[in-house]
Amino acid sequence: MLSDLGPYPDSAGHDFAVQSDANDPLRQFRGRYVASDPDLIYLDGNSLGRAPARAGGIVDSVVRTEWADRLIQSWNDRWWDLQLTLGDKLAPLVGASLGEVIISDSTTVNLYKLAMAAMSTAGKGRTRIVTDDLNFPSDIYILESVAQAHGGELVVVPSDGIHGPWEEITATLDHETALVSLSHTTFQSGYTYDMAAITQTAHAVGATVLWDCSHSVGVVPIDFTASNVDLAVGCTYKYLNGGPGSPAFLYVRSDLQTTLQNPITGWWGHRAPFELDLDFEPVKGIRRFHTGTMPILSLAAIEPGLDDVITAGIGAIRAKSELLTWFLVKQWRTHLEALGFGLASPTHPDQRGSHVALRHSQAWPINRAMIEDGKVVPDFRAPDTIRLGLAPLYTGFVDIHTAVQRMKHIVEQGFHLNHLDDQATVT
Repeated sequence: MLSDLGPYPDSAGHDFAVQSDANDPLRQFRGRYVASDPDLIYLDGNSLGRAPARAGGIVDSVVRTEWADRLIQSWNDRWWDLQLTLGDKLAPLVGASLGEVIISDSTTVNLYKLAMAAMSTAGKGRTRIVTDDLNFPSDIYILESVAQAHGGELVVVPSDGIHGPWEEITATLDHETALVSLSHTTFQSGYTYDMAAITQTAHAVGATVLWDCSHSVGVVPIDFTASNVDLAVGCTYKYLNGGPGSPAFLYVRSDLQTTLQNPITGWWGHRAPFELDLDFEPVKGIRRFHTGTMPILSLAAIEPGLDDVITAGIGAIRAKSELLTWFLVKQWRTHLEALGFGLASPTHPDQRGSHVALRHSQAWPINRAMIEDGKVVPDFRAPDTIRLGLAPLYTGFVDIHTAVQRMKHIVEQGFHLNHLDDQATVT
């Protein structure tokens, strides 16, 4: 363990950090999240958001009252429609209308459902799916399987490793393109696409667009309606702080809800599920894209984090996020660049989401030393990247300054050399 965990008042950037925290219009939200260790700096909200203090009470109420006392009657009380209720609550955060968003399954399953639905209605000769190599690998696995199922081809457009290759993507699009599917904010570098521009370009050649908003929802402004987005998916456990493995969301523009069919038909998408008819008849509206019984405990836990994002306002969240990432990049340049850390995220704040990626030849042992010796929790992405996630509702500027100083001392004092052989399943 580092002997000095800070703060570091004599280090460049400290005074700015203190003043910025004092002037932070979102500072009251920090106390709404559980932080049992005051020395721990959590910079992994881009993977799993902190627990809202209200979440435990909500889950407890579901267990002790709705489940234990009301038992199966709770399905009629509120459980049956909870995924619709929360979907409608999430809709304004992504510029959607009521009835266009539903909480359902996992991001991967939702991506499969919507990609299959889009390919099934593509015009004759349209067999190509286009994505890029910055997309989340699980998305690429799904898109490859969907392309194969339709006798088509997945085109993965190469990038420079940081910026989305949108000009190269544009050059790839033609009359054979059925679907364009990209991450709005890319998982590794944090590059954020111009959603409206890409969507318009794809539509110009007659292609459908499917966005993965897992790393942007709750921290980057999104407007599906203004951008004329067809389809989208995203998770709720990152910047929406919904809890580990919390159900994902999917979006289907209202005019497409009658023409697209859910390829994984299940009883929750049936017109009359309790008639138990052996023939499937889809219900009208967004609910037809749901499949099976929802995990109610996980579903209910989504609401407090969602409420906080709505209350804070995406404009204020984005403004702080841009300032946080700007400050971290400045701190990197001042304190870490000379120690072999390279910037693996866009330099312009308006092209970044809310995480910053740093590369280092010894990123893995440094990452382990940060956690074990420095009480800073980032995450590692192979082969050489440390991601630092900045969640504006509970991450402060002093957190960033202190974390950078701890990283600096870890490398200067060689703490990471004690972790060369560390292993972990989840990185």
